[in-house]
Order: sequence, then structure tokens, then C-alpha cells
Amino acid sequence: MSAIHAIELYLNALLLFMGQETSRIRGLQHNLAARSEMAIANGLQLRKRTAAHLSAMAGNREYLVTRYGPEMTATISQINRLTATLDEVANKVSAMMAVPNRTRA
Repeated sequence: MSAIHAIELYLNALLLFMGQETSRIRGLQHNLAARSEMAIANGLQLRKRTAAHLSAMAGNREYLVTRYGPEMTATISQINRLTATLDEVANKVSAMMAVPNRTRA
């Protein structure tokens, strides 16, 4: 749950940094696929496997399963895949936000 939430927060931070409206981001609820698509449209470059994992997580509703239905955890991501996704998102978002004088939308 914490890793999924951290991924969501990193993507939120990038979208806010790039000038997206808070109401639009809030409207995405916990959809990591939509968030990642918006982040990619704003310049985030993720590996295909990572982008596919974010879409799969949204499709499997992993946020809701980990939060409300822990008995269904057999259907969620393996911890090593989740950790790899978190590491990539964290590193690439941090790098994008650290670039001085980056033009924002």
C-alpha cells in the first residue's frame, strides 16, 4: 500500500510541478494509468515495462485491493516489480524536478 501511494504522490508532484490543475489531478482518484499518461505527456520518460505495470495496477485496482480487500492480495503485483516501478518513478520524477529553469506548462 505504501509503495503504491508513494508512486501516486510522485506522479502528483510532477503534474503539479508541470502546471496541471489540482482539481484535474484530484479527479483522477487513484488511477495510476491516467496519472502516468498525463506525466508522460508532460515529458516523463518511463520504460515500456514500467508504464505497462502502472496500467496493469490500475486495471487490477491494486490500490483498492491493498486498502480494502487484503484477502485478494494474490492478484496484486510482486514486491520486486512494485519496488522497481517505485524506484524508476521516484528517480525520474526527482531528476525532472531538479532541472533548473525547466519550462513548465
